[in-house]
Amino acid sequence: MTTINRATTLDVEGEVAVLTLDNPPVNALSHVLREGVAAGLEAAVADPAVKAIVLICAGRTFIAGADIKEFGKPIAAPTLQDLQDRIEASGKPVVAALHGTSLGGGLELALACHYRIASPSAKVGLPEIKLGIIPGAGGTQRLPRMVGLPRALDMILTGTPMGAASAVTLGIVDELAAGDLRSEAVRLAAAIVSDGRPLRRVRDETARLGDADVEAALSAARERHGRKMRGFESFEKAMEAVANAARMPFDEGLAREREIFAELLGGTQSRAQRYVFGATRAVAKIADIPVDTPTRPIGRVGIIGAGTMGGGIAMNFLSAGIPMTIVEQSQEALDRGTGIIARNYAASASKGRIRPEDVDKATGLLSPSLEFSDLSDCDLIIEAAFEEMEVKKAIFERLDAIARDGAILASNTSYLDIDAIAAVTRRPADVLGMHFFSPANIMKLLEVVRGRQTAKDVIATAMKIGRDIGKTAVLVGVCHGFVGNRMLSARQREANKLILEGAMPWDVDRVLTGFGLPMGPFQMADLAGLDLGWNRETSKGETIRERLCEADRRGQKTAAGFYDYDEARKGSPSPLVEEIILQKSREDGFERRAIGDDEILERLVYPMINEGAKILDEGIAQRASDIDVVWINGYGWPVYRGGPMFYADTIGPHTVLEKMREFEARMGEDFAPAPLLERIVRDGGSFTGAA
Repeated sequence: MTTINRATTLDVEGEVAVLTLDNPPVNALSHVLREGVAAGLEAAVADPAVKAIVLICAGRTFIAGADIKEFGKPIAAPTLQDLQDRIEASGKPVVAALHGTSLGGGLELALACHYRIASPSAKVGLPEIKLGIIPGAGGTQRLPRMVGLPRALDMILTGTPMGAASAVTLGIVDELAAGDLRSEAVRLAAAIVSDGRPLRRVRDETARLGDADVEAALSAARERHGRKMRGFESFEKAMEAVANAARMPFDEGLAREREIFAELLGGTQSRAQRYVFGATRAVAKIADIPVDTPTRPIGRVGIIGAGTMGGGIAMNFLSAGIPMTIVEQSQEALDRGTGIIARNYAASASKGRIRPEDVDKATGLLSPSLEFSDLSDCDLIIEAAFEEMEVKKAIFERLDAIARDGAILASNTSYLDIDAIAAVTRRPADVLGMHFFSPANIMKLLEVVRGRQTAKDVIATAMKIGRDIGKTAVLVGVCHGFVGNRMLSARQREANKLILEGAMPWDVDRVLTGFGLPMGPFQMADLAGLDLGWNRETSKGETIRERLCEADRRGQKTAAGFYDYDEARKGSPSPLVEEIILQKSREDGFERRAIGDDEILERLVYPMINEGAKILDEGIAQRASDIDVVWINGYGWPVYRGGPMFYADTIGPHTVLEKMREFEARMGEDFAPAPLLERIVRDGGSFTGAA
């Protein structure tokens, strides 16, 4: 065995040279790895005893992509394109042996090899779109030549990896390894030589493109992916690059791919998406809790409440294979809740998202009960009852009496004081908040709320279990609304003021959806139901919402709320709502005025940023990027804008401060700038350091 460099070794078995790459943790295509591959290939090609070459990786994966730390910096030679050119120019067959995840640049390198063999568990993909870029080393040119335009567009526009078996079916991979991958790759390489098989250079193939209807393929791709990719600059650019595989010779298409890649890489959207990638990883790091902090074992979980939230929360644990006990007060409520869980699973199975046997396995882990005492053997108990402090305190007093020692007691509250809830127990160190977002079985965000006395191992356990059930868990502190809903309240305050001052709900919603959010505040209110927390007996018509509820306009469920809805629940502006708003404006003494889109956006977004600055100053969030992760995963903030705090850095904190001061002078103390915002502007700093 010959050591090429610290990341690469070369070993010869018979007539086959095995070039082993070992660049932990994921064999990223950093400069040291590229140097090793180049030198190893040169040595193998120069050795007359070598007739074929195998590229294989040590560790848990083949090359998992480019080294993201090199993005935006000059790339030292040899580049990935240099390696591909050397492989394709080789007179000796080069076989890529794939295991783990072969992603991005890793797959692009493999596509330049003459043959590919993979472990059955391997996955391949081109996920660059998730970072706001496109494949930049021939992926948009070679993949369509292998699988055709429609398949290539789907793979590149979604960035979703596919399994090895599917890759063999499509022709991306030539064989599945029947045993040890290294041995199988050497066998394949030797067979290629002995059989005299041709050296397949994908760049020269056009059979899958010759009859391609490019415009039809692009139109179909827009139909399949356009709605989800609305607002992403990389979407149309990726389609252009893939279409060029059919429109241009290989080298011209490759040159244009590189131009597009560089253009996107230098843009704000890609910077935002790369920032979010790092921010999402950073949320797991807690300053005062070491990563090796022991966690408590969670063998069974209990849920109190089988309503919409309780049932959705339960599904997360059931799908992760964790036994569940769910408790309700009446058989009717219990049956209704378990029925919804069963229907949700059945719907997923009917759409092919899960297998029928997985449904049976998940539902078989559920134990419905009317007995509070059946929670006594649970390691984690999550209360998902009505959002009222006295209700929650009563539940936690009962839990304190029956829960086993060491059990973690969590509340799914979205606003209330965790410390006040913990205070009614004899074990405040075991109490914390676990705020799931609706629908809880789908939404990725989990706010883990740290109480004043919550034990560190309890926090570590909640963060870990959040990851185990597929959530993005973010640690937050105790205040009204925590991070997400506290900032949402600032936005909602301004939305309600705007419609009294001169805008209409559909104006406000249009501006926010144009900014990139999936819906505006009034669309969201109609979806959730305007009567949440509303009581006819105590309603006094003091707000627009109360007046709508009094008129039996409760939202989508009554086909009328801020909007009128048709049978398909498509909303349209309501003349009646407009009259209700105009009447309330007159009563409150507003002289209505035309409000432009710029002011609407600033009034909605800048107070959120300002509230985020207060949250940071108070230590409610660990870092600005945590706030951004909350808003991206819990509220639909467009990932290509990076989150509210990243967006503030993009436009400049001074811009936010100047406008807040202007609004404060015109409209009062609601717009008083946060001290942290003022300090950042004074010091020439930023919230995230990433924009």
